[in-house]
Amino acid sequence: MNTIKNILTEQNVRTMKSRTRNLLAYLIAAFLMLNFNHTMGANNDSSLHNRKARTGRQNIDTLQYAVYKGIIEDKDTKEPLIFATITVDNANIGTISNSDGEFLLKIDKKLSVKTITVSYIGYKNLEVEIRSLKSKKNALKMERESVSLGAINIYPMDPLFLVQSILRKVDENYPVEPNMMKGFYRETIKKNRNYVAISEAVVNIHKRGYKQANNDQIQIYKGRKSENVKKMDTLLFKLQGGPNTSLLMDVIKNPYILLSDDLVGNYDFAIKTITKINDQVHYIIEFKQKPGVELPLYYGLLYVESQSLALTSARFSMNLNDKVEATKIYIRKKPVGVKITLNSANYLVNYREQNGKWYFNYARGEVEFKCNWKRKLFNTNYTAMTEIAITDRDSENVTRFKGSEKFKPNQVLVEKIGQFSDNNFWGAHNTIEPDQSIEAAIRKLKRKGN
Repeated sequence: MNTIKNILTEQNVRTMKSRTRNLLAYLIAAFLMLNFNHTMGANNDSSLHNRKARTGRQNIDTLQYAVYKGIIEDKDTKEPLIFATITVDNANIGTISNSDGEFLLKIDKKLSVKTITVSYIGYKNLEVEIRSLKSKKNALKMERESVSLGAINIYPMDPLFLVQSILRKVDENYPVEPNMMKGFYRETIKKNRNYVAISEAVVNIHKRGYKQANNDQIQIYKGRKSENVKKMDTLLFKLQGGPNTSLLMDVIKNPYILLSDDLVGNYDFAIKTITKINDQVHYIIEFKQKPGVELPLYYGLLYVESQSLALTSARFSMNLNDKVEATKIYIRKKPVGVKITLNSANYLVNYREQNGKWYFNYARGEVEFKCNWKRKLFNTNYTAMTEIAITDRDSENVTRFKGSEKFKPNQVLVEKIGQFSDNNFWGAHNTIEPDQSIEAAIRKLKRKGN
């Protein structure tokens, strides 16, 4: 048994390995198979498939709702701010800027709302009157904001105390009652630099309270896909669990990913600096796996609100010092004759504050693998990405889904939805605007399929 303090015991290692393999693999679980022709593209709806659309962007009917497009950027540098949160004040409506900083926001014209608020780490909140927005090409510029350490004097500057306080204060900081949420989910697969599959869905979510034992539930409201099976070569790269994988990144609901008592002792924590998010002062706590802990864990940053000690954002990556063991966590199956190595696994989760409680708001995971075939000269890299943005929430009309209505963790989204077709497919639902690379890929993949 290792005598170093806070290192996992042999029994804890076995328990943690089992838990890690069963859960973390589903954050982005990759099935690598040979017989792809029986799955990818098996659910084509020919009537939809043959209705051509020229772009991934939406042609939107604005009779019932107003639509605003634009970009979030730094006021001084003009750099786009990616994954910024855009919320409609006095409503449970919101969206996220994409990896180009672009956003698309839809607001029902029946709602009596006047302003939106944009928030981003390290920047002053930007409040914008809705009537000042144009339908397109809005450039919303945000100002940086610096904070001195002297601004915090409530709690001791002990990073371990702050981290342990996150879970102790769950009842105070997060909803203990269930909520109904609507979200937009996207998953993509790239082979080297080319997209070979893109799937999107509007989902209904029964989000359990943070002290309730039952799992969250997902229902697919509507979805679409575009893919190029031929580009897969002899590999099928499937993402199991779809939007369920993104909900697992809620590290408050699932603390055994990062924050549980039996994991915290395996990390070194340090206060890196402080910043502001949503006009609230935050500690930025850096963490990394302790030397001597053999099971691959994580390193990254925790953003902790200084007064409530709520975790409001987490960015973390898999420790790849032992690539062989880390790869085993993610790969469920693989073909004979190929060596698969995990290159990277990066995650992001954000929460949104409303009336003193923090709600799950956005999650993104991206995993890259290298595939080395014995009889091929060159390696192939596959990148799988999932993301979900909560676009609406209801705390009153809360119902759980029937078994037949649920999207289960062992299901694959591309097997349940039809092809890209109508450009007004999403209607009034808020979505994450496709970035330029995804938009171009959608056009290209549709041409391949038509």
